[in-house]
Parts: sequence; C-alpha cells; structure tokens
Amino acid sequence: MARKKTKNAVEAPLRPVEPGPHWSELREGDRVSVRLVPGFETGGRVSAVTPDRTVVWVDLDGGRGRTLLHCSDGVEILPA
Repeated sequence: MARKKTKNAVEAPLRPVEPGPHWSELREGDRVSVRLVPGFETGGRVSAVTPDRTVVWVDLDGGRGRTLLHCSDGVEILPA
C-alpha cells in the first residue's frame, strides 16, 4: 500500500514561532520572573537574547543554573 507524501512538509513549521509581545523588550541583565508551568514560578536574570527574540537564556536565582527558553515552549517571561 502506497503512502501519501505531503509536498513541502519539511518547509512547514510544526507550530507558529512568534515570541510574546513582552519578549521584544527583554534585554541582557534584566530581572525576570519565569513561569514554567502553572504553579511553578522562579526568578532570574536574562543573560542572553537572540536578535529575533525567540530564544532567551536566563540565569536562575538560587544557583539553579542557566536555562534556555524558546518562545514555543509555553513559558512566560515577565519583567520582575
């Protein structure tokens, strides 16, 4: 049985990739509050942001390390 091939399937994104409006205001050194899942929130400081504002590196408070956050991860990053 032959399988259907989807044309240009590789070119289509899996989901739209657009950062939230507040992501465009994030700058290196900003204090932020990171909401990973409902009920889990932590603080940190922005250590790097990509030019297109889709990826943000945050140094988490309390020595919990550095984490990379992508706008499609379903994470909220708010100014603290």
